[in-house]
Amino acid sequence: MIKRKLLFIGIVILTTLMTYGQTPSGKSKVMVMDIKAEIDPRMLRYVKLAIDHAEKAKADYVIVDMDTYGGVLTDAKEIVDLIMDFKKPIWVFVNSDAASAGALISIACDSIYMSPGASIGAATVVEGDGKAAPDKYQSYMRSIMRSTAEENHRDPRIAEGMVDERVVVDSVKQAGKVITFTTLEAIKYHYCEAKVNSIEEILKRNKIENYELDHFELGATEKIISFFINPFISGLLILIIIGGLYFELQTPGAVFPIAASLLALVLYLVPYYLNGLAQYWEVIALMVGIILLAAEIFIIPGFGVAGVLGIGLTVGSLILIMLNNDFFNFEFVPLGDIVVATVSAVGGLTAGVLLLFFGGAKLTETKAFKRIALTDTQESAQGYSVNNSSKELIGKTGVAHTVLRPSGKVLIDDQVYDAFTRGDYVQKGDPVEVIGTEGITLKVKVVN
Repeated sequence: MIKRKLLFIGIVILTTLMTYGQTPSGKSKVMVMDIKAEIDPRMLRYVKLAIDHAEKAKADYVIVDMDTYGGVLTDAKEIVDLIMDFKKPIWVFVNSDAASAGALISIACDSIYMSPGASIGAATVVEGDGKAAPDKYQSYMRSIMRSTAEENHRDPRIAEGMVDERVVVDSVKQAGKVITFTTLEAIKYHYCEAKVNSIEEILKRNKIENYELDHFELGATEKIISFFINPFISGLLILIIIGGLYFELQTPGAVFPIAASLLALVLYLVPYYLNGLAQYWEVIALMVGIILLAAEIFIIPGFGVAGVLGIGLTVGSLILIMLNNDFFNFEFVPLGDIVVATVSAVGGLTAGVLLLFFGGAKLTETKAFKRIALTDTQESAQGYSVNNSSKELIGKTGVAHTVLRPSGKVLIDDQVYDAFTRGDYVQKGDPVEVIGTEGITLKVKVVN
């Protein structure tokens, strides 16, 4: 009886081991993800989602379909960490180019396969203008390339030689050029397992014949998020934010302008937050800047410290949200990214101001604007009239019942009236004199 139980347990264990990592139909799960664009926050998010998908789907193998000239170093480093932390084999198929950050990501994979005519290497860190970045960037890249190569049992000196032209590797390169391998050269120096023409050939070489291929692609929502993480789109959203606030002030209660402004703000912040670029403190700084500007416009007279701080915080936070900085640490943020973010934020704000300055008046005359705002004037010739008793108040004096900046309320003969000045700021309690009327609103001036 005991022998039968032990036999049964052994069969169960053996069956479990034989079917581990396979679908119910006995097929191995193979997930393919594409790295065929610039390495940037959008690509980093794509890889994160792809790795999460592979883990949830219990993929047995992941193949990276690679064709890139590189990109942002910090994003590439995070992709490398994701790949090296994944427990199942990850292979890369370099079907054309794996340059710069692409070479680093390829070296992080368990196996490298290359198509005929492909290349890998040229990992020197460059600035936005194509010139080599300062040595601190090169040193950081060399250390990452070396440690990644060592982890996957590849020659670390060759990895360094892909970054630094000064590195000399016997029989591989002399000083003066960085290493860029062709497919056959990569095979010769153990930076490529084999020359292949397709992903299917990689699977065949590894004796994986019964498999289920899953090509990971972003969903509609993720594609929309990736679309908005674009400096040009960010600049347009900033323009809409400014324009919406302006027209809401021009036509209070119209709803549409402020709704458009709020929607643009959400579309600006959420994608950067989901991609890990917008930090809590940056979002808070933006909100504080907006609040200070609102206080300067509606509460505090004149233009002073609050206005300057508001502008500084607003513009600064809009720029920082687009950058992968670590609390003002820009050590590994490319200068080109800083320039692009600054141009996008300042350009969006400037374009918004210019649009309002030159086109604001014309926009209020369009039919579309008149549909959402009350712009008609009720002329007396059309039969409209107002209470003429307000005209009898001309010449009378009273006091400011509220602050006038320039509109507010005044108290005359124990009656409260709506009033405005010619642009002067009037403190509550200051003596005023009625000098005219506009409808039922009094026009007043300060009595000296």
